[in-house]
Amino acid sequence: MSTRPAVLSLYRRSLKLSLDWAVNRQLWRGQALYIRSLFEKNRDIHDPRQLRVLLRETEKLLEHWKHPDPFVPPLSPGGSKYERNLPAHVLDPPPPLRF
Repeated sequence: MSTRPAVLSLYRRSLKLSLDWAVNRQLWRGQALYIRSLFEKNRDIHDPRQLRVLLRETEKLLEHWKHPDPFVPPLSPGGSKYERNLPAHVLDPPPPLRF
């Protein structure tokens, strides 16, 4: 996997993880700016070994800060309203009986 997609994935995952811990969006915005500053600080590192170390450390941090009960949007699979009030299945009527 090339470095750019890996870094973008880590950035998105860290934002989503911080959203699980934030009480509201105003608090989350400050955390998002802090996360962005951390990624921007390491933007100019091009040494592959150092990049691997940074990616590995970031993965460990994400695993350490993983929320035990992450936020799931209500209408998404696993959400509280997922598949609630589905329309009834329309079944074909049975064939007529012939004697």
